[in-house]
Amino acid sequence: MASNAERFTKTPTPYFDPYFQRAAVKLLPGQYYVTSGETMIVTTLGSCVAACVRDKVSGIGGMNHFMLPAVLRPDQQTAKTFTKYGVFAMQKLLETLTRMGAKPANFEAKVFGGGHVMEGFASCDVGTQNARFIEQFMATNEIPIVSRDLYQDYARKVYFLPQTGEVQMRRIRRLNNTTIIEREKAHRISLSRRVVG
Repeated sequence: MASNAERFTKTPTPYFDPYFQRAAVKLLPGQYYVTSGETMIVTTLGSCVAACVRDKVSGIGGMNHFMLPAVLRPDQQTAKTFTKYGVFAMQKLLETLTRMGAKPANFEAKVFGGGHVMEGFASCDVGTQNARFIEQFMATNEIPIVSRDLYQDYARKVYFLPQTGEVQMRRIRRLNNTTIIEREKAHRISLSRRVVG
């Protein structure tokens, strides 16, 4: 259950992380989480991107996890899952940070993902589009990126502690779980129908 100092959408999964010995939440695509407390935010990325944004003075921070950069033709289905798209995911994350007391002048970002994790994806490289989107978004909004790990050919697991700004990232070279691969396949269909390239 989230405290008044925490907001999330579509209920990221809370758990206790035995390695880090702290409360944590796990994000799936389309989810975001913002906290002023000590909760660690965790996600796994293939071609998706996660932006970790915090107020470096107050320690209020959050992370999102989006699948595609933008929507070309919004429809009823898109409206239900709008935070899977970078343009909306970033908007929602920044709005929530500000509402909780974070000051945009103090924002800094660490960004991860956009991997090329499937063979035969060169003609429709969602990872590259996601990575370019997040870099451009941060530049346009004058939010400094103080750390990044984008593009490349591996998946990633990201652990973010908003209060301190610390991020630990693990590269995943071998995908034992088919979940990320299945998401990548779905991207091809979504990209051809809705996404601005």
